[in-house]
Amino acid sequence: MRILGISAYYHDSAAALVQEGTIIAAAQEERFTRKKHDARFPKNAILYTLAEAKISLNKLDYIVFYEKPIVTFERLLETYLAYAPRGFRSFLAAMSAWLQEKLYLKTIIKKELAKLANCQISQLPPLLFTEHHQSHAASAFFPSPFKNAAVLCLDAVGEWATTSFWLGKNNILTPQWEISFPHSLGLLYSAFTYYAGFKVNSGEYKLMGLAPYGEPKYVDLILDNLIDIKEDGTFRLNMKYFNYATGLTMTNKKFSRLFGAPCRKPESRLSQKEMDIAASIQKVIEEIVLKLTNTAYKESKSDNLCLAGGVALNCVANGRILRESKFKNIWIQPAAGDSGGAIGAALAIWHQYLENSRSVNDSNIESDKMQGTYLGPQFNDEEIGQYFNDIRARYICFDNKKILPKVAKLIAEGNVIGWFQGRMEFGPRALGNRSIIGDPRNEKMQSIMNLKIKHRESFRPFAPSVLAERVSDYFDLDKPSPYMSLVASVKEDLHLPIMDEQRQLFGIDKLKIPRSQIPAITHVDYSARIQTVHSETNPRYYQLIKEFEILTGCGVLINTSFNVRGEPIVCTPEDAYRCFMRTEMDYLVIENYLLAKSEQPQCQKDDGWKDEFELD
Repeated sequence: MRILGISAYYHDSAAALVQEGTIIAAAQEERFTRKKHDARFPKNAILYTLAEAKISLNKLDYIVFYEKPIVTFERLLETYLAYAPRGFRSFLAAMSAWLQEKLYLKTIIKKELAKLANCQISQLPPLLFTEHHQSHAASAFFPSPFKNAAVLCLDAVGEWATTSFWLGKNNILTPQWEISFPHSLGLLYSAFTYYAGFKVNSGEYKLMGLAPYGEPKYVDLILDNLIDIKEDGTFRLNMKYFNYATGLTMTNKKFSRLFGAPCRKPESRLSQKEMDIAASIQKVIEEIVLKLTNTAYKESKSDNLCLAGGVALNCVANGRILRESKFKNIWIQPAAGDSGGAIGAALAIWHQYLENSRSVNDSNIESDKMQGTYLGPQFNDEEIGQYFNDIRARYICFDNKKILPKVAKLIAEGNVIGWFQGRMEFGPRALGNRSIIGDPRNEKMQSIMNLKIKHRESFRPFAPSVLAERVSDYFDLDKPSPYMSLVASVKEDLHLPIMDEQRQLFGIDKLKIPRSQIPAITHVDYSARIQTVHSETNPRYYQLIKEFEILTGCGVLINTSFNVRGEPIVCTPEDAYRCFMRTEMDYLVIENYLLAKSEQPQCQKDDGWKDEFELD
C-alpha cells in the first residue's frame, strides 16, 4: 500500500511517500527548483519520492492533498462579507485568482499528476483531501513515539482553524476544539514580523533571534490593545489594528500609531525599538502557548504532548513548554510547517481512513518514525566524482576512517567546512547532512559565518550540534532534541565573567561580549537552539563530533544550514559546490571527497595541500 501526500499552493510545497505506514521519502520542492519557499505544484519532489520507491505514479494506491480548498474558499467569502465594504480591492484580487485557478484545484492537481504520469486523468489513483489541521495533527502524532498524547496545532490559518487541540490514541486522532480565523497566533507573530521590516513566512526566525537583544517594553501595550487572552489560553485579536483579513498588508495605520512609528523599511538599519518589539511579542506568544499547553494537559490527562504548525517552530517557546508545563515528554514534528502537511496527509489516510494500526515502543520515547528527517536525495561516490571531474575541480578522496579525523583537525584549526553527506533533511533545519560547520570555541566564528558565509544579519545566532550523551554537560537540558526544536541555556559553569564596561552595552553591541566557553553558539541571553546528535540516526556526523572531541575535549560543533541568505538549503553536489565557491568557506566535504577553496581552478593557487594531507 503506497500513499503519496502533497502540500502546495501556499508556501513550502512538498511531497511525501508512505509505504505500509513507513515514510519512504519526503522533500520540499524548493530544494529542486532553487526558489525559496516555492509554492508551486511539487512535481520535482513527487518524481524524487517515486524514484526513491522505484515505482511509477500509476502504481500508487492513493494520492492525498493536505487541505480542502473549497472550505478555504468559503472562509474567504464569509470573511469579506463580514468586513464589507472594507477590503473591496483585495476581494476583487482574491476572487480573480480563485475563479481562474484555485477554485478548481482538484482538477488542476489531477491534470498536473496526469502530465507527470503521462496518462489520462481517469487512469490516476484516487485523489483524497484531508483538512489542513488534520494534516498537522497527523504529522505530529502518528510519527511520534507515543501511544497516546495531547496534540496541539498552532499556525497562521488552515481552512478556518488557526489553533486546534486533538487527542491521539493508538491510530485515532479525535478533534476536541479549535480557534478560528481571524484570531491566530501565527498571524499575530507574522504581523510583528512585517512591522519589524522582515518578510512574512520567512522572517519569523529573524524576529525570534532578535528578541534577546531587546527588553519586553511593549507587552502591556499589546495585551491592552491587540489581544484578549483568557486563563485557558484561548484568545481573540482586536482586528481594528490588523489588515490581513481583507487587505494586502498585515497591519494598518492604527497599528503604526499605537507603536509610534510606521513599519520599518526592509533592509534599513535595525533600531533598539525593533529589538524591544521582538522581545515583547515573543514574551506574549510564550505566555499564550504555556496557557494553551496547561489546558491541553488538564483536558488530556496525558503525560505526552505533540506539536505541529508553524508556531511549533518557535523553539524558544518550546523550551519553556519543556521546562514549565506539566507534560513529561514533548515531541515536535521537525517539518512543523506546511511542508510537513504532506507527511501528515499520507499518514492520516493510512491510519484513519484505512484504519491501520501503529506500532509504538513506549519504553523508548526517543524512537520516533521520522528517521532523523533524513528522507531526501543522496548521491554515491561515482556520481560525485564524475561531477567533480566534469568541472575540473581539485579534490582528494579518502576512505571513511581517514577523512573524519582530518576534517575534525581542520575545524579545530579555525576553518569553516561545507559538510554534505547521506540523504537530505526534510524540513527547515539542517541536521548534519547539508550543514556548514565550525568550531564553537572560536569567538569570531559567529560573525565570520554570518557575514562571510551566510551573507545574513550579524545578530542571528547559530545552533550547536552536541553528542547526545553529553548534552547535559553543556546545556540545562536532560531530554533529546534531535531536530533542533528546543532552546535551553548554556550551563552556568561555562559562563564567562562580564566586565562592568561590557554591561553598559545594549542592542547589537551585545554581540561583542563572549559569554561562555563555547561563545559562537551562545546567544546574548546565554541560550542555544540545541541539536542532540545520536549514533543511531546519524552515525557519520556523530563520529565527526566524536573525533573533534578526541582532539579538543569539546563534544560540540557549530551547525548551520548549507545555503546563503535567500537560497534554499543545497540538495545536490552541484548546489553545494556553487554555494562553496560563492562564499568564504575554507573547505568542502562531500561524502569522502575533500576540496580546499584555495585549490579550485577559479582560485589558481597551489600550496602543496595534497602532499600535506597525504603525509599526515
